[in-house]
Amino acid sequence: MDILTPTPPRTLWRQPDFRLLLGGRLVSQLGDQLQFLALPLLTVALTGSSTQAGIVLGLQTIVYLVFGLVAGALVDRWDRKTTMIWCEIGRGSLTATIPIAAASGVLAMPQLFAIAVANGVLSTLFGAANSSALPNIVTKAQLPSALGAVGAMSNTLRIVGASVAGVAYALGRMVPFAFNAVSFLASAATLRAIRADFQQERPTATAPPRELVADISHGLSWLWRKPVIRTLALLDAGDSLRYGAGYLLIIMLAQRLHANPTQVGIVFTGAAIGALLGSLLAPALTRRFPLGKLSIAMLWVEALAFPFYAIAPTWWLLLVVAFAESVVSPIYNVALDSYRLSVTPDALRGRVTSAIDTLTSGAAAIGTMASGALIALFGAPTLTVVLAGWLTLLALAATLSRTVRTATATD
Repeated sequence: MDILTPTPPRTLWRQPDFRLLLGGRLVSQLGDQLQFLALPLLTVALTGSSTQAGIVLGLQTIVYLVFGLVAGALVDRWDRKTTMIWCEIGRGSLTATIPIAAASGVLAMPQLFAIAVANGVLSTLFGAANSSALPNIVTKAQLPSALGAVGAMSNTLRIVGASVAGVAYALGRMVPFAFNAVSFLASAATLRAIRADFQQERPTATAPPRELVADISHGLSWLWRKPVIRTLALLDAGDSLRYGAGYLLIIMLAQRLHANPTQVGIVFTGAAIGALLGSLLAPALTRRFPLGKLSIAMLWVEALAFPFYAIAPTWWLLLVVAFAESVVSPIYNVALDSYRLSVTPDALRGRVTSAIDTLTSGAAAIGTMASGALIALFGAPTLTVVLAGWLTLLALAATLSRTVRTATATD
């Protein structure tokens, strides 16, 4: 008599649903990178105003901060797969109106502003649904590898994306927008081809549905009652504040060293390569070391590395610092996201994910907006030391927190 044994799950890369999800995401992300460079260039060409270019780029972040919590609650109510497909179709259709309007000679700034806001809403919905769906595509044990693969592919696009975007814009102002419109539709097609459900089956509700505000409150309450996720989210927000300020700071430090624009770009390419290495290392380290130790180690490495930005005597040493500092963050992010996604009930994932993303994105936005004034007030080297002190305080807080020290992936 044959003894039936359970079939082991297929390896991550042999799962067609994961390959489809990742492939569609990468095509769409490449299109976004092309448009991210082309949109401010197009705005300046239309208006001659760098201020309006900054407004167009900032609108999506503002929409995310305003709409993020609502989006999380909505994707917990709606079918995630259907939501993602229609978001991609919507973004593709909106983006396609730019080259159509340009060809007709009627392209103007009100259209670009409206598209930025509408795409921001759809992108926020898509992001909340996408993050919540991944644990239903792969197993819990495969989450670190899946998140590491997503991070590695995304960072690879960061490395090559700027060059590809420049070439695309050189071919024609509307080429990046046309490519992005097609990429959204390609992403929708790959999502449609995925067989797995993007959420667990929900029991039929017998009580009347809650108001949206009550749904959001329920998600925030659940998050607040989880000390590990809550504490690490607050620390992550503190780190994001520094990260937001760091972008302009590194540019100013490089200019003090007489780096030309190409060399400044190479510094950020070095950071992207470091992040790529971290993403590749993340799955193995996440399985080997407890979440709390990885969190504490990341903050201390950042705190100890950051002052070297201020004393680096050449732009290529800035590159070395950027590379070294960027390795640790993806490792921590994979560990934290794997833990959070695995312990959060499926019906709450949209709300919890959007709440944390809103917190960290808001902190990064504040850092970005404040960085110019702080550099003017203190000077770039002094601000670097101030931010290094801030990172040291975060590292001390994590080290002294029993919640963080004892956090493991099985909590």
